[in-house]
Amino acid sequence: MLSDRFGRSIDYLRLSVTDRCDLRCSYCIPKGFRGFEEPKHWLTFDEIERLLAAFVRLGTSRIRLTGGEPLLRRNLPQLAARLSALPGLRDLSLSTNATQLARHAPALRAAGVARVNVSLDSLDRACMETITGRDSLAQILGGLRAAKAAGFAPIKINMVAMRGVNDDQIDDMAAFCIEQQFVLRLIEAMPMGASGRDTSWLDLGPVQERLRSKFGLVPQAAELGGGPARYLSTPDGSASIGFITPMSQHFCATCNRVRLAVDGTLYLCLGQEEKFEFRPLLRGGASDAELEAAIRSAIELKPQQHEFRESPGKIVRFMAQTGG
Repeated sequence: MLSDRFGRSIDYLRLSVTDRCDLRCSYCIPKGFRGFEEPKHWLTFDEIERLLAAFVRLGTSRIRLTGGEPLLRRNLPQLAARLSALPGLRDLSLSTNATQLARHAPALRAAGVARVNVSLDSLDRACMETITGRDSLAQILGGLRAAKAAGFAPIKINMVAMRGVNDDQIDDMAAFCIEQQFVLRLIEAMPMGASGRDTSWLDLGPVQERLRSKFGLVPQAAELGGGPARYLSTPDGSASIGFITPMSQHFCATCNRVRLAVDGTLYLCLGQEEKFEFRPLLRGGASDAELEAAIRSAIELKPQQHEFRESPGKIVRFMAQTGG
């Protein structure tokens, strides 16, 4: 197993296959941004497979495909099939805005992707247009229907809770997810880049208590993907609501994940600057043993915790550059 200098087991890798997106969510990518990574710097599928095989040999058991919007990367189901075949990998999942999911859901499911997380911050068409930069709600809902039909389970809805933007719609989203038997995950906005710092985060503590009372929710002990959410469920267990609270109640002591950007940069923490560059090794003839040694060295760089509350202006890169 990979473990860092604080004794945390690192078994979860989030792989960004592109930093580009067809939406411009207000908390993620700054308006007018054009400085995306050059395609020649993207890791190829061969490079990704080789590097992730090394991670899996060292104990990584969960991989999530992210972006930007990962479904903008051509032939993504082919990469998914190659990764799902890695010996020792037990969970391959996808985070998506679902605008392209209706076309790709069957192929992704056949390739071995078991679960999907869909970004959906409102059920109000006008509000979604304000948040995402275009009229996107119908496409996203179509993608969710396709994901259900393809057999993905569970399907998680990621809703970034923003004060003054969509905080009055949380109860409606909870009711929708309970009815559809989706797993709702409410997320506190993080000050990543200028766009993130311009977003007013909402303390989810009071929201949790309100939803617990309104829907009769009870604590849930079952693991739902190995991430940082703390879950409550309906009494019959048919639906769950998770709370991801990096601002009001951080979970750094149990952090088990790192993020690999599309250019081969491994980020050890969303809220810190520590990173390790793997592209030069992959393109410089490094052996498998050298890659594994580099991975172990990189994990040693992982900091103890972020400083989002203490130093909100510290991280200038935005979420799509890091990998969602």
